Amino acid sequence: MPEAGGQSAIEGPVLVYLVTEDWYFISHRLPMALAAQRAGYQVHVATRVQAHGAQIEGRGFTLHPLDWKRGSTNPLNVASIVRQVRGLYRRLKPDIVHHVALQPSIIGSLAAVGLPPRRLNALAGLGFVFTSRSASALAMRPVLTALARLLFNNPRAAVLVQNPDDRDAVRMLGVAAERVNLIPGSGIDTDTMLPLPEPEGEVTAAFVGRLLDDKGVRPLVEAHALLMAHGERVRLLIAGDRDPANPASIPVAEIEGWKTRPNLELLGNVSGIEKVWARAHIAVLPSRREGLPKSLLEAAAFGRPIVATDVPGCREIARHGVNAFLVPPDDPVALADAIAVLARDKALRLKLGREGRHMAETEFSSARIGQEILALYDRLIEGPPRLLRPVAAAS
Repeated sequence: MPEAGGQSAIEGPVLVYLVTEDWYFISHRLPMALAAQRAGYQVHVATRVQAHGAQIEGRGFTLHPLDWKRGSTNPLNVASIVRQVRGLYRRLKPDIVHHVALQPSIIGSLAAVGLPPRRLNALAGLGFVFTSRSASALAMRPVLTALARLLFNNPRAAVLVQNPDDRDAVRMLGVAAERVNLIPGSGIDTDTMLPLPEPEGEVTAAFVGRLLDDKGVRPLVEAHALLMAHGERVRLLIAGDRDPANPASIPVAEIEGWKTRPNLELLGNVSGIEKVWARAHIAVLPSRREGLPKSLLEAAAFGRPIVATDVPGCREIARHGVNAFLVPPDDPVALADAIAVLARDKALRLKLGREGRHMAETEFSSARIGQEILALYDRLIEGPPRLLRPVAAAS
């Protein structure tokens, strides 16, 4: 039946986020999805559902559970998830699909072959295959390179990266330059993440992230041991857990061994990240490569100085001498030295922290990033979402 007054209901363009894990959507893509929803998009989320399904639906998004085995290269598993996603795209007939990270970009692009939706392939870094030096990663690299070149150059496809180095890397894979867009992350809520006072007590450095070799957790633990050996009483907090689906995950036995180290505390996954930064004086991320690390964005918003590696992604938010010290990757001596300099100088910590907060507000707020992603969506579907389309009246 038509609505009263003879007017039919209206609906905005259909937007589907394809994400491997529900927690990753909530953690890394929620601000942009909310911005799209406010602008009139119908937001759908297709993902493996574990603990955050109710939270996704509670935001007014339509949830589509997938039987996704993240990290699996078994052809049967890959074919199964491609079929599931293709069926979803055929049923929903979305205007645009936003594939989050490399694996969903490949899977989603395969599923969309021959279908009309615009495909935004968002790469949060290039992933394990392009950062690892392992034999399995080296073997997979030419396969993914060929797929990316083929799928991402489709006339209905675009690529989204988070830093200039990844933009250049995607172009080197053979993706046409005009298809590659750069937006720095998904934004952080600087209205709720406010500067925190420094805690009392001994100086504390904190790492927030998955416990992966590529995140530099091993050099960080070694750097902390060097600090302790030289009489620098710096406490180290490590917040995060293993990622069993990622081949770079630190073995359980090794992590258990860290629990015996003095002045080192393993927090596991923490609900409410402000709890970590309320206890810490310094943020540390000695990663080998990032897209744009959310942990450092949050640390900057809370007013914490940063020690990070001088690698793509990190150096977008951690700027040497401005709000951070940058050191070479896999260099525990340089890492320990940088932490020690900040541990001894409260005035310097506060100065760098203020600069980081200013950067978070002016460059990386969810409001600003939301506007940029909406402009990109509008451009891809060739029209703003506010030009709403009538829904066919129910019979």
